[in-house]
Amino acid sequence: MKRSVLLTTCLFMALAAPCNAQDPAVSVPLGGNAWLNKNAKARLTDTGLINWVSSNDTVGIFVRLEAAGTLNLSLRLRVTGGASRIKMAVNNRSFIQKVDNKDFQVVKFGGITVKAPGYQQVRLVRIGRSLDTYADVSDLLLSGSALSKGAAYVKNNESNYFYWGHRGPSVHLNYQFPPEIKNTAEWFYSEITVPEGNDVQGSYFMANGFNVGYFGMQVNSPTERHVLFSVWAPFTTDDPGKIPDSLKIRLLKKGPGVYTGEFGNEGSGGQSYLNFPWRAGKTYAFLTHAEADAASKTTVYTAYFRETGQDNWLLIASFKRPQSGFYLERMHSFLENFDPSRGNIRREALYGNQWAVTTTGKWIPAASAIFTVDATANINYRKDYSGGVAGDRFYLRNCGFFNDFTPAKSLLNKTAVPGDHPAIDFTKLP
Repeated sequence: MKRSVLLTTCLFMALAAPCNAQDPAVSVPLGGNAWLNKNAKARLTDTGLINWVSSNDTVGIFVRLEAAGTLNLSLRLRVTGGASRIKMAVNNRSFIQKVDNKDFQVVKFGGITVKAPGYQQVRLVRIGRSLDTYADVSDLLLSGSALSKGAAYVKNNESNYFYWGHRGPSVHLNYQFPPEIKNTAEWFYSEITVPEGNDVQGSYFMANGFNVGYFGMQVNSPTERHVLFSVWAPFTTDDPGKIPDSLKIRLLKKGPGVYTGEFGNEGSGGQSYLNFPWRAGKTYAFLTHAEADAASKTTVYTAYFRETGQDNWLLIASFKRPQSGFYLERMHSFLENFDPSRGNIRREALYGNQWAVTTTGKWIPAASAIFTVDATANINYRKDYSGGVAGDRFYLRNCGFFNDFTPAKSLLNKTAVPGDHPAIDFTKLP
């Protein structure tokens, strides 16, 4: 049966490059792997591209190939009426096909030679029109020796991966501090610089993550940017309304202009944010404090923020967490995109000057970090992720379908570590 299916696929896809029984073939669903141009009238749904009417609408489909070789390309599509012409452009080649089938069929377009492993963008452009609807396209079909070592793309929508695939991979720095900070890390300090042009809407540049919370800055809209601090409740639910009163996160204080409330959908807990016009190209400092009370099994977590070089710290919020009584653990940073319409845009940030301060007042720098990725990357649906070292800072990069990915669990070592820790008078913090 498998041999029969493969031979049938070869008949469909016998194009400029030869196809044989050994060539692998894949079907790439547009619902999880395609993007439309801005202000497009067409729509991408779980079933693929629909309502493709406007001649201004273009489609970009992204697939990473792990080998050089031949690649044959076809589309599974239909046209609701009349005849239409579709142009496919890939790797400096273009193919045009006239289509008039009213039911879904596989239409072959052409073949190319892939010279090196990496991402390929397949662009679709309409030429002419077909009554009220141009075409519906469900899948890009590929075959050839360029698939001999596999391909990275969103395979299906199980577990809502068309959504997660469009968001793109999240990337993390897990800081490696010496054992002496265990059960003694009272403070965590770090800095972030977002290079100009990398403040893409939907980005969360998270600076100070720890075992039960995170603290960083976001691009929420063209006019709004947040400095966000959240602490998870010790109760497993995505609905904050279901948290028992005895396990809720309690707000103790907050800074001027700071919004506070609850969050859900990724666990639940207490959330705070300041609408702050942070700017790309500038460096910002993040300071987190843990005041642990082992007797009452509670910890008070407090977050402070400022632009480096400024004298005054801004208080974001202070939350009291039950079932705790421990200090900061598992300090980390991450970069994620939370806007699925912008998962095709690259962004990066520099993460530097990480310090833990113990209960005895000793400052300890983080000279290394382990680079990790999220589930979307781990199951090989997206591979546009990287992390590394830039002098005395780490960097994280994701989205945009670049080729130079960093293997997950890589150990990153700074080539230089600052000799002097930041000068902070903890007694004068707000």
